Amino acid sequence: MAGRLIVCPTPIGNLEDVTLRVLSALREADVVACEDTRRTRVLLDRYGVDAKLVSYHEHNERARAAELVARMADGAVVALVSDAGMPLVSDPGYVLVQACVGAGLAVEVLPGPSAVLAALVASALPSDRWQFVGFLPRKASELALAFASHETTVAFEAPGRVAASLRSLASIDPERPVAVCRELTKVHEEVVRGTAAELAERYAQTAPRGEVVLVVGGAPEAGADADLDAAVAALARLVEAGAKPRPAAGVVAELTGLAPNAVYRAWASA
Repeated sequence: MAGRLIVCPTPIGNLEDVTLRVLSALREADVVACEDTRRTRVLLDRYGVDAKLVSYHEHNERARAAELVARMADGAVVALVSDAGMPLVSDPGYVLVQACVGAGLAVEVLPGPSAVLAALVASALPSDRWQFVGFLPRKASELALAFASHETTVAFEAPGRVAASLRSLASIDPERPVAVCRELTKVHEEVVRGTAAELAERYAQTAPRGEVVLVVGGAPEAGADADLDAAVAALARLVEAGAKPRPAAGVVAELTGLAPNAVYRAWASA
């Protein structure tokens, strides 16, 4: 076949998550471009793959991309991997893909492990509309903008900054639902769900360890106050009919999409 680039996602923690198609591509490639040759070698050795490796990382992207494009133009097949997950997603690879497209070379992308999608599904937050913002910004104004989205937001965050980012969110919307997904697919995998205020307090005491993906529920749409008023009225009617407030607030929240605590507190203070 003509020279081409094959983008290969690799496991984010558990080496058994590699796909058969990725292993086949790695075996057949003339060269494997990888972020860290030592880390990729661990995966290849696990499955008996004997491949020629070259480094391709953020510090040599442009020079290495030109070299690899020249090889593909001569008919070589290049497999691209990063340390974990899908290349280009907060990882090197964009320059190479752009160069291949510009040179008229075929680019084949294989499906596989993704911390972004795993966290989104595990969060139990709406997944019909969502955005990925990479690592959360440091500037307060940019952080507030990311949290202002009406869509579910998925982001990477450094463990030591989780509490600060959650405090920023809690100052805007303490009841916003959040999931802190830690060490996905690894031995110590953990998904902690709660409100921004609850999780900010939890991680202020002890920062999470390992790699973290934050999933934040969307900001309320315009008219949320009216929705809350209607929800409080519905809860009041249920309580008058003999229902217990807390369980009834949960039922109303499921029907309206509002946070159970928000409905209960608004009713209690009415």
